Amino acid sequence: MDYDIKKGNYSNLEGDGLLKMMEEAFGSAKMEGDACVSSYGAMSRIEVKVKSKTSLDIITTTDKGASPDVAAETIKRWNDFLERVTGFTSKERRNRLQKKAKDGKL
Repeated sequence: MDYDIKKGNYSNLEGDGLLKMMEEAFGSAKMEGDACVSSYGAMSRIEVKVKSKTSLDIITTTDKGASPDVAAETIKRWNDFLERVTGFTSKERRNRLQKKAKDGKL
């Protein structure tokens, strides 16, 4: 899935910025080619690539058998991470996604 990056927030991701943010959010991360890869709780794989200064490509694999407590903590960490890397709150991300869907850009 593609996520927009807020204007001016790309500078936080340059160099090893994205890798450091993933390590802070999920405990560990590594580079696989041009993608940062990690896992946490109910997410068995989190793969994040910077497509451009305005866009991220994120692929996740979830564990459907995770307990509700683990799933809730995973969602909280995930939303905190997305807010840090994109610069947008969950509400702002939702509104942008709805606008793209409405405009037929998905």
